[in-house]
Amino acid sequence: MIAWESMDAGTKSAVGQLLRQHPDYERWQARAHGGDPELTAFLEASTWPDDIRKDRRFYTTGREEPTATLPGFPDMERRLHWHYVDRPVNPGAGTGPAAGVIDRQLAVLARIVGDRQATMAERAYALPWLIHLVGDAHQPLHAASRYGPDGQSDNGGNLVSIVNPFAARYTSMSLHRYWDDLPGPPWLRDGRLASAARSLAALHRPPTSPGTPEQWLDESWRLARERVYPPGDDAVPTISATFHEDALAIAGRRVAEAGYRLADLLQRLLHSGPRREDRNDR
Repeated sequence: MIAWESMDAGTKSAVGQLLRQHPDYERWQARAHGGDPELTAFLEASTWPDDIRKDRRFYTTGREEPTATLPGFPDMERRLHWHYVDRPVNPGAGTGPAAGVIDRQLAVLARIVGDRQATMAERAYALPWLIHLVGDAHQPLHAASRYGPDGQSDNGGNLVSIVNPFAARYTSMSLHRYWDDLPGPPWLRDGRLASAARSLAALHRPPTSPGTPEQWLDESWRLARERVYPPGDDAVPTISATFHEDALAIAGRRVAEAGYRLADLLQRLLHSGPRREDRNDR
């Protein structure tokens, strides 16, 4: 929402043209309660790469058999490894190449979205991924992991259990989920979403420089190393009020930065609008 409010009209129109070509566009519109269909598509596309984790049309390599490729999709793979890069935060940990490819994939997706020689189908598929991964790159635990003495990763905090006394319902969760949920629940829609976005935008002005994906991930890694893991040696730490207040401020700022930077990136990629013709039509 912050990105949408920060983009100019031409970029919004170009984004809308591309997303209308996505095979799940009608599904996105079915979730809306009226309003601007282009904004609806943009917002729903932003969570689509997570939504397909539970969608039986798709499959996970190494866990399931491939499913039939539906029209408009290159394949039905969930591409879980696109969401993160597993860089160690503790000195001397981690010996092999980092797992996850978000650092490389952001560059690939941006190139496809901005490529007027790519097909509309290719660009429409890449755009929701690009929107989503810009956000993921700003969540510190999508850029880092802590390693144990046995050399095993905690998978970006997914294997770290915490007690969060500030949760409305379930206080037991992973550290990764704690950081995912800090800016607000993923089901926010309509007026509540707009209000949350306005509040964050009022608190956090656009960064002086949009930076690069490499810089965004480095910022996230540094935050993970210094401020994301609860202090102490408890096997299952309890989040303190001081830690929680600091975490809320960090998460809010990172979401705002992601929105502003996404807007800047899309304006640079789509400033003159997408080609109307598709090379497959020639």
